[in-house]
Amino acid sequence: MNDRLDLAGIGIGPFNLSLAALLSKVPHCRVRFFERRGSFNWHPGMMLPGTQMQTSYLKDLVTPVDPSNPYSFLSYLVGKGRFYRFVNADYTRVRRVEFADYLRWVAEQLPSLQFSSGVDQVAFAEGGFRLYGEGLHDVRARHLVVATGMRPHIPAWVERYVGDHCLHSHGYVGSDFSVTGKRVAIIGGGQSGAEIFLDLMAGNRGKADEIIWVSRRPNLDPLDETAFINEYFTPDYVRHFHALPEQRKPPIVASHKLTGDGVSPATLQVLSQYLYDADFLSRDITPYTIMPYREVHLMGRDKVGFHLHMRNGFNGADETVSVDRIVLATGYRYQLPGCLAPLLERLDLDQDGFPKLTADYQVPWDGPAGYRIYMQNAGRNSHGVADAQLSLAAWRAAVIINSLLEEAVYDVDPFPSPVYWAGVRAEAASKVVNKREAAKIYRKG
Repeated sequence: MNDRLDLAGIGIGPFNLSLAALLSKVPHCRVRFFERRGSFNWHPGMMLPGTQMQTSYLKDLVTPVDPSNPYSFLSYLVGKGRFYRFVNADYTRVRRVEFADYLRWVAEQLPSLQFSSGVDQVAFAEGGFRLYGEGLHDVRARHLVVATGMRPHIPAWVERYVGDHCLHSHGYVGSDFSVTGKRVAIIGGGQSGAEIFLDLMAGNRGKADEIIWVSRRPNLDPLDETAFINEYFTPDYVRHFHALPEQRKPPIVASHKLTGDGVSPATLQVLSQYLYDADFLSRDITPYTIMPYREVHLMGRDKVGFHLHMRNGFNGADETVSVDRIVLATGYRYQLPGCLAPLLERLDLDQDGFPKLTADYQVPWDGPAGYRIYMQNAGRNSHGVADAQLSLAAWRAAVIINSLLEEAVYDVDPFPSPVYWAGVRAEAASKVVNKREAAKIYRKG
């Protein structure tokens, strides 16, 4: 088959799925998305019972820019016959397993998705990009959009020990990980660490001899999801952030860590109540130790088990714990996909290896004008902390579509934040009675 595409997508996760759903209403755009896996499956290793989304279900694949789109979460509920039951259940947050099913439901309906088709290499020749890999035959495209996702982060001190008895949380649910009669350590103090701690304490992997939860953070820090903190997850803020000088961005991103990488307050309450019941109302408690402010710097192994050597940031002491099993809830890190290796020297990357994305998510490169590379989930350094979150998936996809087609297919200019992030426009705004006109003046400024 000879393909001449306007856009080829590499990777089918939520971000490219959002792009595909929104492009489904643009019939004149020839697009296809390629994925190595045989079917869509979102974070299967962390679908623990009862876990909830940290993002509103209204921030789905399409609703923020196209609420009438047939691939919205509400359309999914209606299509599944669940709408009234869902409303009556009055969920403040959607169960993670249901949102994953929604994403799968969308993926199964979109004809532009091609699974079992991994892209191993991308080359550029006269006329466009050429994609090579299993299941691909002479695929050519004028433009690319790459969204291959993050990779599980494995700290250097533990790399050599990863295996059946030491695994990353990414593969926790699908593993045969058993802790019966074992001492087990969880490394990482975010949401995943909290969920795995509760799962192990409940005995879902057998009854452990002891569960030790280790975190670098000074405490079990809560996710900050209050109203004005959530302004960081809006188009208005992202645009202001992108316009900042490069040297201003890293400290701001670092200061926003708990806006997307803390433990949800609801989970902390469940945890506190669980431990109260376990300590005072239960006779069959699994011994546990919660150890915040510990930085693991060395790990060893012998016949007795794993030995974790760490520094206590609270009192400066050196400490060691010995365990039989380890779960790494150490998060994910960005990694430039290997298929772009032939183009690597032609891309404009920053010192961390992130592309220096333009406002519309293009990667600057030395190729001829009119051939663009877009990247999703690669803009933490350029666009801020919201980049890896689902909150702005639909808006970002719409920005890319408008850029790709060079027309305003979608409205990507919602009413701005009540917070003025940069500049002072009070005088200009006060001269305009209509607030929307004031907002236009502000955006142009």
